[in-house]
Amino acid sequence: MDKLKINRINELARKKKSEGLTPYETAEQAVLREEYLKSIRKNLKDQLDNIEIVD
Repeated sequence: MDKLKINRINELARKKKSEGLTPYETAEQAVLREEYLKSIRKNLKDQLDNIEIVD
């Protein structure tokens, strides 16, 4: 996930706390958050797949 999308997620979170979001912004936030979570899950899975256990 690129830095611009992460910045947009943070911007929407700040706006939600201060003044609230429009329905469009709420939908955008949900899509961006889901994409972010997929990215995190993929990175974790890739990391776990590369672990080699040695006795």
